[in-house]
Amino acid sequence: QVQLVESGGGSVEAGGSLRLSCAASGYTYSIYCMGWFRQAPGKEREGVAAIYTVGDRTYYADSVKGRFTISQDNAKNTLYLEMNSLKPEDTGMYYCAAARTACSGPYPPRGQYMNYWGKGTLVTISS
Repeated sequence: QVQLVESGGGSVEAGGSLRLSCAASGYTYSIYCMGWFRQAPGKEREGVAAIYTVGDRTYYADSVKGRFTISQDNAKNTLYLEMNSLKPEDTGMYYCAAARTACSGPYPPRGQYMNYWGKGTLVTISS
């Protein structure tokens, strides 16, 4: 099993920045893809960014490309999402997720592809 715990959410004004973290524990050696997903009120969950943990290849949704950066620190078993130039439409619950198989892009995988989920961290962007 793999446990994922997100942190770093909060409330900022449009144009601001936030950095989300996801601490992974357990059988992390079995993970080949990690990603960030978000769900806004009344909307479906969407994949925001993903990373192939072995090769560091990254994949982004068009809506965040150029503004968000996903990265990993293998020594700390931690996944990050650096979010800049935030917009009100970025508001939502952000979830960290991990999969036992590789993700290949060009976009983040669908949620059904992921095997493990964190409980989420709330991001609120005011205009």
